[in-house]
Amino acid sequence: MSLSCLRAPLRLAAAVRPVNRTLLSLSLSPSPSPSPSSSFFRPTFTTPSPNNNPQSRPSSSSSQWKQRQSRDRFALAARAQRFRSRAAFKLLEMQEKYSLFRPRRNQIVVDLGYAPGSWSQVALDATAPNGKVIGIDLLPAQPPKGVSTIQGNFLSKAVQEMCKNFVLEADLKRRKMERRREWAAKKSIEIEEGEVEERGSYIDLERRSAQEEEELEQEKGLNMRVVDVVLSDMSEPWPQTQGFKINSISNPYLSLHRLMNTSGISLRDHAGSMELCKAALTFASETLKPDGHFVCKYYEGSGNDELKMVLKKMFAKVHREKPMSSRKESREAFYVALRRREDVTFEHVDGMYKILQNGEVVCGIV
Repeated sequence: MSLSCLRAPLRLAAAVRPVNRTLLSLSLSPSPSPSPSSSFFRPTFTTPSPNNNPQSRPSSSSSQWKQRQSRDRFALAARAQRFRSRAAFKLLEMQEKYSLFRPRRNQIVVDLGYAPGSWSQVALDATAPNGKVIGIDLLPAQPPKGVSTIQGNFLSKAVQEMCKNFVLEADLKRRKMERRREWAAKKSIEIEEGEVEERGSYIDLERRSAQEEEELEQEKGLNMRVVDVVLSDMSEPWPQTQGFKINSISNPYLSLHRLMNTSGISLRDHAGSMELCKAALTFASETLKPDGHFVCKYYEGSGNDELKMVLKKMFAKVHREKPMSSRKESREAFYVALRRREDVTFEHVDGMYKILQNGEVVCGIV
């Protein structure tokens, strides 16, 4: 058989399906070898000139955002490590510097404004295996595996009470586990020393267990300060402009398009962030245990010093943080407050925030 017979079908296929020059240029362009000094490597491809292809030009702010995300090393790393967003690296930096979370300590963490869930992922990993993370957000979002969430407006008293009850239940389970561990450790020591008492009947053991649970239930609610870490990454979401007819509480399209960056008005962004920080601090004052930690995000403005002064009265150490993973052009920053003081509280009374020490008003803030 001649070679011309074999080449005929190939020529026919080429005639039927013309070659896509764009795909060809993408597949044939050589990709550079990864640099050993760079942590994140992104291959580059040759594409047709924008002058020849008008459709390749960015036509809206969303396409510009996508282009920026495709070049952002933290966004690429978040995708590779399966974090919900690049914001995870902000909390990871603060964790590395201040050790907010401790593994195997049965810590309870409350994440205010958790959507899309990257901070909750970091907190859950850092408090494993027995840590408890509770997230609250106004926007519907699929919670990370192992994280308990409440969808609602955190500024609502009903939502705050729901969160407090949830936290108390988590604390009750934690104390039961600790008591069982103590009992098991005590029994193992008795066995080693040969001082084992009579075990008693099964009914006696059940009666004793029920008695202990009753004591714990009575103690529940007497002390609300059971949370180890309160995180606040809250921002005001964009107002909903579409999807009102969709009967769903977990529509990811609506959630992602309402997550706020900034409004572009620095005074408005700053004032809104200060109000959210004060609301989060009031919640932390009621639920955070002594020596607990508090982290809040804010936008730079004239009220920063006032907030820092309040935090210094409530906590032993206060640090201002601008993580490397936070964009340079962004006005966001974080306060990391460590080791809560037991005798100082922050309350909202008669339209004014007040700092109290041993029940006496130290100062008031509008």
